[in-house]
Amino acid sequence: MNSIVFKSVSKSFNNQPAVSNFSLDIPMGQRLAILGHSGCGKTTVLRLLAGFITPDEGSIEINGETVAERGRNLKEPEHRNLGMVFQDLALWPHLTVKGNLEFGLKAQGVPLRQRMQKIIEMLKLVHMESYIKSKPAQLSGGQQQRVALARALILQPKALLMDEPLSSLDVELSLKIRKEILRLQEEIDFTLLFVTHNRQEAFQIGTRVVVMSQGKIERIGSVEQIKEYFKKLSQNLSEEPGDTVV
Repeated sequence: MNSIVFKSVSKSFNNQPAVSNFSLDIPMGQRLAILGHSGCGKTTVLRLLAGFITPDEGSIEINGETVAERGRNLKEPEHRNLGMVFQDLALWPHLTVKGNLEFGLKAQGVPLRQRMQKIIEMLKLVHMESYIKSKPAQLSGGQQQRVALARALILQPKALLMDEPLSSLDVELSLKIRKEILRLQEEIDFTLLFVTHNRQEAFQIGTRVVVMSQGKIERIGSVEQIKEYFKKLSQNLSEEPGDTVV
């Protein structure tokens, strides 16, 4: 089966380990949530996969092809066919919605007529077709999220990497965007790696959940297995004398 594979990957910054001996096999088409507190290494995992940084040790494979190993990229980010939605969305403020979606298509040499067709189709998918001439500053937070999703998906990536994409949204809007992500994943059928510190986001988005701590995988399993893990963890903590669980 086609998959994304991390093999004993380690990465340090200023001699401080960010990811240590990280091994993981992600089948294509899976929805994987990576859950953990700030600084646990989850964003580093995404950046390694995207090719923005290189592993100090170990290797990363996409569909059987090694794309990075021991300090070097064997395949540059633009050739990995991965989409990414950043925490700050990273929409280009000087471009319209159309311009933001068109940028990657132009870089790939897609002809004008095909570009417009793809842009209109994608904006319809995210219910943003009437905002094609708007700039990001003219959009609400939820609308910007939809544009960022559309821009990442318009190049038909093998996998979509999402780094805390809902952290700036209120609860109601976050729930709405989660449903949008699930709908798009079902309709377009892409692999999803969703990084979050929020358990509810992880449980709703992922069919499989990785819990990270101090650069390592602490636990991995289905949503129900991870819920049970946290339940037992909470019970054990509450049984320790002198400890108060909030």
